[in-house]
Amino acid sequence: MRRDYFDLAVEGVGDDADEPTIPLVRIDFHGPAGLLRDRLSGTDGDLLEAAGIDVAFRLRQPLSEADDAEGVVGVTNRLTGDFVLELNETADDVLPFIHAARESADTTDVDDARYRIEMDVEGERLVAYDKDTFLVYDPEGNLLRGESLIPSGVEL
Repeated sequence: MRRDYFDLAVEGVGDDADEPTIPLVRIDFHGPAGLLRDRLSGTDGDLLEAAGIDVAFRLRQPLSEADDAEGVVGVTNRLTGDFVLELNETADDVLPFIHAARESADTTDVDDARYRIEMDVEGERLVAYDKDTFLVYDPEGNLLRGESLIPSGVEL
């Protein structure tokens, strides 16, 4: 699936974080009809639940080389490991979102959720997931624990 099929917007981060709320990432898909739905469906044809997807950010260059290091945000099917979607983003965009999600747990009463993902197709809601994990990897594929959002009590 082409990365330019997607528009991404975030709320609840930086200057936008006026009131206690969980950070939100909204992804709008503008591609072939049914493609995103198919990728977000399990083997039974039903849309995956929040527990059925994983979200990660893979850097293309080390954070030490540039403040705006480029990388790829990926959403994968947890059962199959297949990519649902990928988006090009910079660390300057992703890491503040993760930090805001980490802080939101202290200021909101939402059950274990640290952030929310809403995926739309041409502006119409397809799925919404409340998530508590967002993993960050360096260019060699090593987990950056200090930059990742990992719930307490979870061992990786």
